[in-house]
Amino acid sequence: MRSGFVSLIGRPNVGKSTLLNTLINEKVAITSKVAGTTRNIIQGIYNEDNYQIVFMDTPGIIRPINKLGKITNKQAMSLVKDIDCLLFIVDASTGLGKGDKFIMDVLKKTNAPVILVLNKIDKITDEEILYHIALYKDLYPFAEIVPVSALTKDNVSRLIEVIKKYLKDDVKYFPDGMKTSNSKYFMISEIVREKLFDVTLEEIPHSLTCHTSFYEEKKDIISVHVDIIVDRDSIKKIIIGKKGERLKEVGTKARQELESMLGKKVYLELYVKTIKNWKDKERYIKDLGFLDF
Repeated sequence: MRSGFVSLIGRPNVGKSTLLNTLINEKVAITSKVAGTTRNIIQGIYNEDNYQIVFMDTPGIIRPINKLGKITNKQAMSLVKDIDCLLFIVDASTGLGKGDKFIMDVLKKTNAPVILVLNKIDKITDEEILYHIALYKDLYPFAEIVPVSALTKDNVSRLIEVIKKYLKDDVKYFPDGMKTSNSKYFMISEIVREKLFDVTLEEIPHSLTCHTSFYEEKKDIISVHVDIIVDRDSIKKIIIGKKGERLKEVGTKARQELESMLGKKVYLELYVKTIKNWKDKERYIKDLGFLDF
């Protein structure tokens, strides 16, 4: 039995959450075209005969502009230590950026082997892949460089085989069949947040979060209340939409996915609340599940 912990790190919108879902073949992290969707540390568990890999998807590292941004950066930075290996994920289709260089400086603080994952190779040519491999290998002493496409699953099985070489433990940390250690309350909140981004993609910034405030399971149905927290009344109006139609659409999409995840009928109620500057208020940050490392 070989097992271990592997962190995923990278700048926003390089496909970390999509890769996590692909690696464990189940959706445990929400995805969106909006950069910086991941805010909390998301654990995904890969199980195979004689192998268990605990993946940790981190928030994208950004220049923080509020207390929440500082906390998510601390979360991401905390996971470059005490792990078996680290996946540094870059978007091969956009090229080397300042954010990538900043993260490589951060990686100098870790003793763990770093595997460079060139993601989104479905968008570039073989010649461009070779160019990026040559470019990055001169910038940092990567243990391995693995080109993949999280979207098309190209070369993902190869990445798993590479990771196995660096697993150091012989303990099964989680039971077989368990895909994530995140609570169902957290997953419910995240699914609602994902649908909000889907429906209002061009109109709302990262000024909202979601919190499951009520959960009651009965024989044939599950009742769930989710608070949608925004920092401005103008955003609240956008989310609700004309005659409540947009909020209803979000609720319908979220309910359908929740029923699939929970295996029962779901009665879902959504409440939109304005808390001005919530991202700078420690009380709300902690109440909403953002832990200060």
